Amino acid sequence: MRFAGDRKIERLVILSEAKDLAFLPPTASSVRLLLILCALLLPATLLPAQTRTLRIAAAADLQPVLPAFVTNFEKSSGAKVEVSYASSATLATQILNGAPYDLFLAANLAFPQKVVDAGLTVEPSPVPYAQGSLVLWARRGVLPHSLTMQSLTDPSIHRIAVADPVHAPYGAAAMTAMQSLGLKTALQPKLVFAENIAQAAQFGQSSNTDCALISKTIAITPTMRQAGRFVPVPVNAYPPIRQGAVILRNAPDKQAAEDFLRYLQSPAGRNLLASSGLEPPTQ
Repeated sequence: MRFAGDRKIERLVILSEAKDLAFLPPTASSVRLLLILCALLLPATLLPAQTRTLRIAAAADLQPVLPAFVTNFEKSSGAKVEVSYASSATLATQILNGAPYDLFLAANLAFPQKVVDAGLTVEPSPVPYAQGSLVLWARRGVLPHSLTMQSLTDPSIHRIAVADPVHAPYGAAAMTAMQSLGLKTALQPKLVFAENIAQAAQFGQSSNTDCALISKTIAITPTMRQAGRFVPVPVNAYPPIRQGAVILRNAPDKQAAEDFLRYLQSPAGRNLLASSGLEPPTQ
């Protein structure tokens, strides 16, 4: 173990050796020692500032949404942003187990509330930042007639991708919608459960399923538009998908987290969210 006194002794020894070497011809050893001496004596203000890093845990439906926010925020703040995408439940579990995130952007209010209840947040309750929409997406060539939730009972539809309702809020919304529309019993044998909403979209795009119940944020991406079409699921068939955020109490950079969340809630941020398929949250 090294102590502060050891550091002082080392500096004195180096200074003494440097004084002796001042009268000797330059050698590799003396040059190296001189460089070490300069590093020790260089004022901290002259050293390059360490770049701040904002670590965000984000729900999978935000995967096509956040890159534009990250680019703008990095340019304006000088901070570096690292985003980890997964289901809201998976991220909440990681945080409860000590994952070093600064900001948690979930796809509902329930999972960030668990983090609040554990005493790990700055806010006393999750901050709603957006409201999502559930859509039915189908690959091109599937159901050439009109696409509706009722059309999923068609015999030509064999597999329907849905995010795990236990871990993914959009998956829970999909199951509720099927129940509300009286379709759950008929569609249950066709359901293929994905880990999160992004994987459900991948199942549909890769032809592992015929259709997928996914977020509008993913359905409107160029890749999904090219591969298929979508229609909104009736909004009265499932509860509002209010997406909430929390800043972690032990966040390494609370200020950056606050600034990013403020950006999401700003007029510019709301416009960018709307263009990505998310609306302002209902109160």
